[in-house]
Amino acid sequence: MDRKQCCAKLSVQPSRGLVDEKFIVLVQKVPPGLQLTVHALYKCEDGHNWEAFGHYTANATGTVNVAEDPSLGGTYSGVEQMGLLWSLRPVPGSKPGLRMRKMNVQTPMEVTISVYEGHQTEGFMDKRVDSLRPSSCPQDLDHSLASWICGGGGGKLVEYRAALLASHGFASLALDYLTSKITLETGKTVGNEYFETAYRVLQQHPQVLGSRIAMLGLSFGTSVTLKMAAYSQVIKLRCAVCISGSHVQPVDGSVGQVLSFFNENSDKTRFSEENEGIWRELLLPIPTDPTLKVDVGRLQCPLLLVVGEDDQNWPARESAVDIKKMMEQAGNSHLLTVLSYPNAGHLIEPPFVPHARASKFRTVTTGTSVMVMCLWGGETVAHSRAQEDAWKKILVFLRENLYGGGAASLSNL
Repeated sequence: MDRKQCCAKLSVQPSRGLVDEKFIVLVQKVPPGLQLTVHALYKCEDGHNWEAFGHYTANATGTVNVAEDPSLGGTYSGVEQMGLLWSLRPVPGSKPGLRMRKMNVQTPMEVTISVYEGHQTEGFMDKRVDSLRPSSCPQDLDHSLASWICGGGGGKLVEYRAALLASHGFASLALDYLTSKITLETGKTVGNEYFETAYRVLQQHPQVLGSRIAMLGLSFGTSVTLKMAAYSQVIKLRCAVCISGSHVQPVDGSVGQVLSFFNENSDKTRFSEENEGIWRELLLPIPTDPTLKVDVGRLQCPLLLVVGEDDQNWPARESAVDIKKMMEQAGNSHLLTVLSYPNAGHLIEPPFVPHARASKFRTVTTGTSVMVMCLWGGETVAHSRAQEDAWKKILVFLRENLYGGGAASLSNL
């Protein structure tokens, strides 16, 4: 289409917001019935470009509203208001095994939205009608309640989830416990006192209510979270959230010994047809030996488990079943809430983060760091739905338990 013949109006509202906030993309002043492609482009901090696009047909008023009109094809189909984010994928020609994660939380995530004539699948730099660049960035607020986050087995300081929780009013501490300065300098993994010190830092902060602290564990971080919640004489949590993890571990072991325990079962590793590692069997079958799993019957705070039923990395579903059974036998199952999502995989991120069914992953084991291709599982649409639903309910759970006076109930959401 000649730009002189078409002055399309493209708007994105809001043009700036939190990463879990929905936005509306509106195309106006185009000929009725015109076929258009709405395209999103994001350049990741590692230099790789990601794109998503939907195919639309302008209505009788020459308008396309991505929040209301169905995409007829592209990287997503149907009415998907946030499809331009959750269906982002590496542009053609990118190296395999990429995973999108925002590592610098002090800069916005800038996404360029463009409109093209026709239903295109490639060549998006030609025939552009109009483009805008909305951004999404965590915002700083004053806080009084606290959440404490232990990430997964890849190590490093990963702050995007903590930053987003802070934007919702929770003072948040992201903790690197696998590749910390202490570990890198001494070669030794941290002990329980490391986590208890982190708890005291939050507890004694002048802007934090020391009696209202939650702990959130992801993947391997759930091992730490459950162990601290059940056994620590220092850490007294108001509630805990565990995403895509397990209670199986030698309960008297250090972080290093727990990692060694997992490595002892490495012969159970399977591989997909694409040679992607599947690790969920390393902890199966769930042991009956009480020394090899956290005694969740000791828990005295509400616990929220988030489970992807197609998790190929951890036996999260089987672990949740056993945790529920153990807590029923102990008489504290009223403290347990389980969110279980069919066709969701291991990497249950905040809303609209693109689904990575498989990606390269740097595993941290005792004294070594190895890059492997890992199968996480999940089906894109179902996984994206799970991320949005789980995040909403995690926020409700934290608010009700940190602001309120008792266990939260999510059954009515």
